[in-house]
Amino acid sequence: MGTALVTGASAGLGLEFAWQLATARHDVVLVARDAERLERLAGQLNAAAGVRAEVLPADLSRREDVERVADRLRQDERPVGLLVNNAGYSTGDSFVGSDLAFHEQALDVMVRAVLVLSHAAASAMTERGRGAILNVSSVAALTTAGPYSAHKAWVRVFTEGLAVELRGTGVTATALCPGLTHTEFHERAGVDRSRFPELAWLNADDVVAAALADVRRGAVISTPSLRYGVISEVARLLPRAAIRRLSDLSGAATLAEESY
Repeated sequence: MGTALVTGASAGLGLEFAWQLATARHDVVLVARDAERLERLAGQLNAAAGVRAEVLPADLSRREDVERVADRLRQDERPVGLLVNNAGYSTGDSFVGSDLAFHEQALDVMVRAVLVLSHAAASAMTERGRGAILNVSSVAALTTAGPYSAHKAWVRVFTEGLAVELRGTGVTATALCPGLTHTEFHERAGVDRSRFPELAWLNADDVVAAALADVRRGAVISTPSLRYGVISEVARLLPRAAIRRLSDLSGAATLAEESY
């Protein structure tokens, strides 16, 4: 048993990570903005799995809140053995003419927070000689769905570079690249699921189970499901001009919105 810290733990994939880690007998540190929701979840995890569920409310768009989470990752008492950088949200379909402050906030959450927390976790874990970092990217990282794709492409490449640097330390880094996944996000965002066939959708429990299995075996890129593995390989091989055209035709921004 060990302790896992999950950001964005109150909903979507983060909630599923919290449950699967707790039922696997890991203590958890739950990070999200909604303290009341986190407290309720902590009570449920404790009652159902008998683990310690620590609540750490934080808005990861705020540098001081990110630093509080980083301080928790650096602690020697109840050390964190797994960091799951999951927090994130859709940036919508358009950039030009939209609110720049909103996009800056998204960059803070999905890029800067991942950078800062990965640095804190990797530093502490390498000193102990063990640990794992799981950063949630997306298959949208291979498309051109505006700032969201750019954020997730950064997460993917950053994690690959981190994995190289961590070789031989006992610490691993994995980028999770899910596709369309059924979570509560869709109802909250008012997304029309019918835009995509049912075959395109993954279940959150399967995505999380595959991701944790890949972390255990030290995989650098985790792409749950054969179909998205094939899609990702095709996307990597296609000319970028073709990717831009396909992204425009297929509504890739909506694909990006579904990753949590």
